Amino acid sequence: MMPWIAALLAALLSAGLVRLLWSGPLADLVVDIPNDRSLHVRPTPRTGGLGLMVAAMGTALLLGGGPASIILPATVLAALFLADDVGGLSVTTRFAAQFAAAIVFLLWSGAGPFWLLPLLLVGIVWSTNLYNFMDGSNGLAGGMAVVGFGAYAIAAGSAGATDIAILSAAVAGAAAGFLLWNFDPARIFLGDAGSIPLGFMAAAIGVLGWQRGLWPFWFPILVFAVFIVDSGLTLAKRLIHRENPFKAHRSHYYQRLIRMGWSHRRLALSAYALMLATAATALAARTASPLTATFVLALWVAGILAISVLVDRRWRASPVRGT
Repeated sequence: MMPWIAALLAALLSAGLVRLLWSGPLADLVVDIPNDRSLHVRPTPRTGGLGLMVAAMGTALLLGGGPASIILPATVLAALFLADDVGGLSVTTRFAAQFAAAIVFLLWSGAGPFWLLPLLLVGIVWSTNLYNFMDGSNGLAGGMAVVGFGAYAIAAGSAGATDIAILSAAVAGAAAGFLLWNFDPARIFLGDAGSIPLGFMAAAIGVLGWQRGLWPFWFPILVFAVFIVDSGLTLAKRLIHRENPFKAHRSHYYQRLIRMGWSHRRLALSAYALMLATAATALAARTASPLTATFVLALWVAGILAISVLVDRRWRASPVRGT
């Protein structure tokens, strides 16, 4: 019962706070001005992540839930990257903060055997940036947070891990409250203050749940597979073509669909359906045998890759290719 209370309370708080952020005196604090790499056409506040994080962390702390090894680094990241939204931070500072947050979490929680720590460290930093990469279309990242952290809450709650369930439910609820104002037509965006800590928590909760035996190591990968495959393939292609991975671009699969004529609403609803399917499969298969789980995971990866190939083919035939 407590996780559901957390989700409802966080949703109400987030909806109210985000409403104030896009219509109140702080509406002009950080404004996203459209440029040649944007998918939006109107100047839009991008402080929604502040309301989401305050609602999520506040709810978790109020209800006595949430591992401190995740809440503290996530809160610091939110504050630091709010400063980045306002004034801008160097790439070195951004990565240093992300690595520091991941190291603090790994050492504090004791997650994973020692030999695996470097891989976990890189994975957490990758996830931290992944959410930022995928936060470029109305409702997309917010919807992924509702589905992904909702799946975490269900799995943790059914396993009796109340602290992880409350934190996950609070994040999912806060994301739902934010989504009221971010779904197309979006009145406000997440900003780095929201996308960076969300990416960190997606990985950190996934690692902690695996370490505690709440789910197998592949569970978070399948839950967030839509984001992981899109972002991973896009990065790989940019590196192959010797493009600067840190330079802003519009070559993610979801960005290409928008540029080929999909509306933000159509993209979001299609992504939600795919995300719900992967999350439901992960929940259903988390207690399956290793052989069955491997087959399910491989099947989903193959399916998402097939969708990616289809988008690539349509992109090559599209008149907007290269613009």
